Amino acid sequence: MCGIAGIVNIEKGPPPAASDLRQMLAMIRHRGPDQFGIYRDAHAGLGNARLSIIDLSAGQQPICNEDGTLWIVFNGEIFNYVDLRPDLEARGHRFSTNTDTEVILHLFEEQGAGCLDHLNGQFAIAIWDSKNKSLFLARDRVGVRPVFYTLQKGRLLFGSEIKVLLSDRGVSAALDPVALDQVFTYWSTLSPRTAFKDIYELPPGHYMQVDAGGITIKRYWEIRFPSAELTDGPGQNGASLEGCIQELSERLIDATRIRLRADVPVGAYLSGGLDSSLIAYMVRHFTGAKLDTFSIAFDDPGFDESQFQRRMAESLGTEHHVVQATHADIGTVFPEVIWHAETPLMRTAPAPMFLLSKMVHDHGYKVVLTGEGADEFLAGYDIFKEAMVRQFCARQPDSRRRPMLFQKLYPDIRGLGQNPASFLAAFFGKDLDKAGEPGFSHAIRWQNTRRGRRFFSDDLAAAGAGAEGPSYPPGFQKWGRLAQAQYLEATIFLPQYLLSSQGDRPAMAHAVEGRFPFLDYRVIEYCNRLPARLKLRGLTEKYLLKRIARNWLPEAIWRRPKRPYRAPIHRSFFNSRTPDYVLELLSHDAIARAGLFKPAAVDQLVRKLQQGAPVGETDDMALAGILSSQLLHHQFIDHFNMPPPLSDRDDVKECAGPGADGGRQTNLIA
Repeated sequence: MCGIAGIVNIEKGPPPAASDLRQMLAMIRHRGPDQFGIYRDAHAGLGNARLSIIDLSAGQQPICNEDGTLWIVFNGEIFNYVDLRPDLEARGHRFSTNTDTEVILHLFEEQGAGCLDHLNGQFAIAIWDSKNKSLFLARDRVGVRPVFYTLQKGRLLFGSEIKVLLSDRGVSAALDPVALDQVFTYWSTLSPRTAFKDIYELPPGHYMQVDAGGITIKRYWEIRFPSAELTDGPGQNGASLEGCIQELSERLIDATRIRLRADVPVGAYLSGGLDSSLIAYMVRHFTGAKLDTFSIAFDDPGFDESQFQRRMAESLGTEHHVVQATHADIGTVFPEVIWHAETPLMRTAPAPMFLLSKMVHDHGYKVVLTGEGADEFLAGYDIFKEAMVRQFCARQPDSRRRPMLFQKLYPDIRGLGQNPASFLAAFFGKDLDKAGEPGFSHAIRWQNTRRGRRFFSDDLAAAGAGAEGPSYPPGFQKWGRLAQAQYLEATIFLPQYLLSSQGDRPAMAHAVEGRFPFLDYRVIEYCNRLPARLKLRGLTEKYLLKRIARNWLPEAIWRRPKRPYRAPIHRSFFNSRTPDYVLELLSHDAIARAGLFKPAAVDQLVRKLQQGAPVGETDDMALAGILSSQLLHHQFIDHFNMPPPLSDRDDVKECAGPGADGGRQTNLIA
């Protein structure tokens, strides 16, 4: 795992400066503190900050091919690299390292962009072809690893984090009103948009080619589902339940096994839920690897799952480590979380993950396995149940009995199920006449989150008006209702929030790499072909996965209803130890200066919180969104602080190609 950066001249200009690349890498030192590397020639510069995990002694980047015409910097892991290498060697390719990075490079020599079809991993790849003066930039299928880019005066700048781009003096930071509108609707921006104007992310499953003809972005992989008659019909695709149990088990075991490939110890997160417990079980029982597990415990009993974490750790016999997250802890680290997230947040859940990754780092671990992806592709979230019940009610909108099912939804939201059936029917039963529309499954969530827009200043509301919504692939309307809901969750919430703000960013802030067996593309494609009834059966989520877990896990774990990971919001900022920055950034004057929100409306919310009045879900989300937006403005617009560039004291490998020093032909420096 690493961080990457680069500069490519699209128009005629001076060679990228080593000092600029050193500054870019200094911005992401946290991602790869072990080694650094730079390549430059007359047209391009590449940089890498390395977190050494594979081939610790010889894997320093950038790496070149045999004749020095191709150069690669790489962030991520290719888990099947050991399977790909023998064929490349048989074709005459000579390797100078034992890394997965070099396998990518030689595979690219053979197949160009087609190499991506063979890679099983999580990655952001940059390959510079110095002979043809072209850049190849690619991102993994589901968006585990990020890469951002911007155009500035005839140059393309790219990097693993937005702060890499902002370190360039020619790139100005300005928050994008359309992006804020999207965050206050979907919990995140919609790819390729980011929170900053004119800065974009390469979407998951895409690659970019930059050459004399310009910039081309193409999709190479997309989440797809069969038509409804194949997944929702009684035939179950011709597969027996026992056959599906065996097939999914085998795929998950192999996905877990190959994600243990590393030259450093690999640990695992243990939430106390089904998904992470299954991953840890497979490590212990199908690989024989030693395993340490890591968990979050909350002082707030409404969020704490530590009893189940302990139960699972005892069952597995792992060395178990726990970080305690108090309200004060979450409030204290929240500014650091936003600095790394680089986007407004509608939740505080990334803050305890930030604390957890620090503990993992402090115990000497660089790699952890975790359970993300099971809920999206095996139907674990309550939003899938909500969509199913709403569809059920839409078929008989006058029924009084059907809306009673809403009382069984969202047990993690305090008091929701205790509301009268009439209230729940009115809340969840809104717009049932729109059941055929593509976003029907998520309409209630999006409407609920959008209530936070009432705090927007008039200028922000006007500038963000008309923000584009999600795009839907061809054939979407022919998919089953569950598949449609899964697609939205897997293409918006998963990459834009869960794998980024709650995954890559808080983990890599402490140089910790997360690996996700459920996000192996072979597992995803298999799950997407499964009958809907094997994923969501009645109101039983992840039915097939629970059938697997019955044979492996303690009953107290596999029988647990799904409990989404959450963290307290308003109590983290308004308590007996309210951090100074909270009241400063939410003050009337600070809100007015930033110009994002209405000062009077925020004043009213602050008074409500200070008085200890009851706070609902929408006010909680609004508070997180407002405070994180203010932090983002403060850190990136008002006070953008850059660390010193890399110095000679850092372990920097510098390689120079033709014209790196203003037109002189230079020798390759290995």
